[in-house]
This record gives sequence, structure tokens and C-alpha cells, in this order.
Amino acid sequence: MPASNEAAIGASEHAKVEAQFGKFMTGPVANYVNSVGQKVAAHTERKDIQYKFYVLDTPMVNAFALPGGYTYFSRGLLTLANSEAELAAVIGHEIGHITGRHAAERMSRGAVAGIGAAVIGAAVGGSAGQVANLGSNLYLSSYSRNQEHQSDELGVRYISRAGYDPMSMAKFLASLDAQTKLQSGGKSNATNYFSTHPLTADRVQQARVEATKFPANNNLNRAAYLTKINGLTYGDSADQGFTKGNRFYHPAMDFTFSIPKGAKVQNQPSNVAMAHPNGSLVVFDAAKSSASPASYLQNEWLKGKAQSRIETANINGQSAATTGFEGVVNGKQVDLRFTAIQYAPGKYYRFQMAIPKGTSSAFVTELKETTYSLRKMTGAEKASLQPKTLRVLTAPSGATIQSMSARMNVEGDKTQYFRVLNGMLNGQTVQAGQPYKIVM
Repeated sequence: MPASNEAAIGASEHAKVEAQFGKFMTGPVANYVNSVGQKVAAHTERKDIQYKFYVLDTPMVNAFALPGGYTYFSRGLLTLANSEAELAAVIGHEIGHITGRHAAERMSRGAVAGIGAAVIGAAVGGSAGQVANLGSNLYLSSYSRNQEHQSDELGVRYISRAGYDPMSMAKFLASLDAQTKLQSGGKSNATNYFSTHPLTADRVQQARVEATKFPANNNLNRAAYLTKINGLTYGDSADQGFTKGNRFYHPAMDFTFSIPKGAKVQNQPSNVAMAHPNGSLVVFDAAKSSASPASYLQNEWLKGKAQSRIETANINGQSAATTGFEGVVNGKQVDLRFTAIQYAPGKYYRFQMAIPKGTSSAFVTELKETTYSLRKMTGAEKASLQPKTLRVLTAPSGATIQSMSARMNVEGDKTQYFRVLNGMLNGQTVQAGQPYKIVM
């Protein structure tokens, strides 16, 4: 891709990123990320790029770059970093992808299909059609091993030039790896940073080796960084909705529904996806229409391609319509079901499901119950739901990992979450008078 095209393509894709993830964060944290980004970018080899840095209001841990200098960092990634130097390392890595024209190369080869890629491609009328869509992350394929190593090397070079500890790249990669394993029970997590930036077995070690090529520097700027992120929302925000127990709640949009037992939830501004280990997928989203439920489902949503009779229903006082038929997803036969619920005049909430053949009747019943569980929230539910917050607390005299982690508001092993959140992966102990991150 010619360099002259990169800025125009980046600007075009930038608008799609905002449509996918919602408005970018503004204020002190966003300004801080930009200031660190500009400091690191001053040391890149490409002076023909005007670098721009944005913070996405999402709990997902990821970062990515577009041609033309557009770089993005999630709120979830900021909560995991433990110093300005580690933030600078991630920024350096993403700038490295721009320097190496990796994103531009993938776009020119068609590897990046953009926002809104079809996840359920149903066989409608004998051909694969985009009947149901699930907004995806920008990356539909991962970087190559060589591209990742090159970006790590460039990132280490840039942060060293900017005056940061060159070992910070390896430290942050190690924290990412530990967090991935903790949240996935030791298994790989398809929705995290390493699905788009693969972690090879030797990548952390190679980052350490690369750091030794530069002058030692202990500048982490840890205290300043922790001060900046103190009070940052941890996990889902009030505007995005919450997963609590076996239900999803969205106070701002006034709805709640049950989650199939065992399903993993991915909450994005455009939809809520629920993927089950048995291969079932449920996507919940919204649409606008003034048509009746049956007319909307047949003529607008499915474009007249429904292959079975459309049934009308009443779901907790709301008019609805539903239909189902067979299809193919990823080469496998599935049962597809579509339900449109008229939640308010001109507004629909929708469930779309792909259920593999052979799924137990009990689980199919549970999926149907998810559809019929959609209702408005009670006043008590709205009052009780508050987002989790990242707080930075100074360890008192005599504090231990056990005493500090006891305050963590997380599900699972609080001690392990405390260690990972604070980058304490090698048996370190709590030091009195030092700041530590707590989820409250």
C-alpha cells in the first residue's frame, strides 16, 4: 500500500471503529494516554505520520493500530498496566506495527475485512447469506510471528529512546499472559489481546533479550500512572450494562434477560454475544422500525427469506414475532432462530441464535427461556447495580497479599487476581507505604 493512501484509509476505518466501540473516552485519562503516545512517537523512524491516540471505553484487554497513525487502547488494558513505562511499551508496539506497515499490508491483502463481519452465515435459499451479523473486533486475523517480534523490537527501541525502562515490554507481556490464563482457566482466550497479537512461547523472553541491548533504565513512572488511573471503571460500565450472576442488566436502556448457563458473554456497544462450549451462539441487539413484529421480521430483518412460518408472541407484555429454520455456520448444520420484540414504539430488541444439531433438548429449552426472559428492570435492580471501580490504595504497615486481596470485588481467586492486577508474578510481597490496585 502506498504511503500516500495510509492516512485516507486510516481516517475511513477510524469512523468504523467509533461505530463499533462507541464514543472514545475524553478527559484526563485520554489526555494522559495521548501525551505518553506523543512522547514515544517522537522517536519513530517514520516522520511522515501524524500519530493519534484514542482510548476505547471497553473492558476488553486489547490495542490495535490502523494505517495513518491511528492507534487505540482499551480501558481494560489501562487497568492491567502497572506503570507509565508499561503503557509506553504497548504504545511503542502499536507504533511499531505502523512503522512496519503491518496493518497496511494486511489491508492490501484483504486480511482485514473491517467492522461488522458476518458471524452467522445462514444457508438461505441455497446460498450463504448474511442473515445475522455480529460486530467483530477490527482484526479478523492475527499478526504473523515475525510481525509481532518486529513490533516488540521497535517498541523496546522507542521506549528506551523516550527514557523508559526497556524491560517494561517483557513485564507487560508477562502480565497479559498471566491475566489470560487466570480468566480462562489456563486455556487460550479467543477474545483477548493475544488473539490479535499472538503470544509465542519465546516472545516474553525475546523481549527481555532485546531490552539488554539498550542502556539500563529504572524509570517506570509508576506512581504517576497509578494516580492517573485511580477511579477508572473496571469491567462493564453503567452505559454498557452488566453481567451479574445468570442475568445481563442494562440500566440505561432499561432491560434485563437471563444468560444460558455456562455461556461466555462478550458485551460490546453494538450487541451482546453469548457463546456456549457446546457451539451454540446467541446474539442480542437492537433495531429501529415502525412495522409490526411479524412484518419487521419477515420483510426488514430477514429480507423476505424466512423459510418457516412466522409466529407471533407476547413476551412480558411486549409484542413479538419469531421464526426458525435450518442453516449452515462454519460448515456445520445448525438450527437458526430469530426473535424480534417490539420494546417501544419504533424500537426492537432482537435475539438471533445458532444451535448445533444434536444439542440436548434441555439446553434448547434454556435458550428459549433466555428469549422469553427479556423484561424491564425494577427500581430496586437499577439502584443496586453499580460499576466496579479500580482504586489505588497505599499498603499499611503489616499488610500482606492476603489482607490486601481480601478487599477485591472479583469472582474467583482474589489472591491471584491481586497478583496479576499488580504485576506481582514472581513471588513478590506487599511493601508497606507502596500503592496497589484494588477492584472495589
